[in-house]
Amino acid sequence: MSDEQKPGQGWRPRTRGMIERSIIRSDDWVDAAFDRLNTRFGRHRPQHIAAYRGFADAQGVELLGRVLAQKPLGGPGEKDGWWENLLNTYRRFDTDEVPRVPLLTSFRGMRFDTTTDHEGYYSATFAPTEAATDALWAEARVTLQDGALDTPQPVLQVLPTAKFGIISDIDDTILQSSITDWKVAAQLVFLGNARTRKPLLGVAKLYAALQADRNPLFYVSSSPWNLYDLLDDFLELNQIPAGPIFLRDLGTDTGKFIKTQGHGHKLDRARMLIQRNPHMRWVLLGDSGQADAELYAAAAQEFGDRIAAIYIRDVDPDVDSPLDVGVDGYIEKVAGAKVPMLRAKDSVAIAEHAASIGLIDAAAIPAIVAEVHKDAQRPTLGEAAIEEAVEQVKPDASKSDGG
Repeated sequence: MSDEQKPGQGWRPRTRGMIERSIIRSDDWVDAAFDRLNTRFGRHRPQHIAAYRGFADAQGVELLGRVLAQKPLGGPGEKDGWWENLLNTYRRFDTDEVPRVPLLTSFRGMRFDTTTDHEGYYSATFAPTEAATDALWAEARVTLQDGALDTPQPVLQVLPTAKFGIISDIDDTILQSSITDWKVAAQLVFLGNARTRKPLLGVAKLYAALQADRNPLFYVSSSPWNLYDLLDDFLELNQIPAGPIFLRDLGTDTGKFIKTQGHGHKLDRARMLIQRNPHMRWVLLGDSGQADAELYAAAAQEFGDRIAAIYIRDVDPDVDSPLDVGVDGYIEKVAGAKVPMLRAKDSVAIAEHAASIGLIDAAAIPAIVAEVHKDAQRPTLGEAAIEEAVEQVKPDASKSDGG
């Protein structure tokens, strides 16, 4: 065995760095070659700006989005079968991004020029000249510098009157992803859509209670940016309060896919928000199926009582599992930080604890309980799959009537 790799160790940093640089150079070379061809033949022109939800606080406004050569096709249909869902998944990942596009962004009296990178992403960070309104949401504008594709971009305003901020994971925290079961997870990603994915019981009312008094709500996930529209549609369809969604890039840039290992970027995002808003305390929500307990425990140890509470949703509440043992270990670790950290079986348990420490109004609990019972009546993933299969094999009624 070479000394480049030893049992129990990964590649040495030097070898890993060489491989990363080779991949990045190859990817850049291919992108540049296609860009030259498209420019020569007048193809690959901007046709759509995907303007993700941004946010603004005392430090400034943060905008992020992507310029595409075509508008994403389709949308979640109530009767979409597995084949339509699979095609939509392919289209979602086969994005036709447009690099090096000059853009003009504007928000609250300030204009800022930016340019898309080689994967079509744009970002803009600047300080508005006009004061924030007292509304939770405002609107920025993004246009091509020739004035075409004038696109609104929603901006969450972190108001000084907010009592606290909320940072929530997505998979198995607000929606049922079964991320610990790779077969179910694959089915949800590739064969499901925003209408067929199920919210966890009582999430909409719980998050509405947390967001009362215009408290800012942010979502973090290890999913790729290509799933942004699916996740944003899921929030709207299930009446879960909207918020900026921080996802991962699957490109080959240094600091992106290759450099972002595991779920660590979620802690990076949480740390960024907490540091930008030193006057605020924060509520962190995650689940026991991934690394959320570890990441949030690290945040509690770093920021102390700036963290108002940590809620870890138990993905298998009916059994005692190694996942529970792991979460309980992190709960013990943060005990000295005096940060409440709870492994919760459902939204009602979270709501009751949040009310006991003044995070939500206790009067909101009955509505959360009622929604838990209502959501429980929805078909499970397995039942929904069976119903879909039955619907697809039913004979056409018009043909059976002799039409």
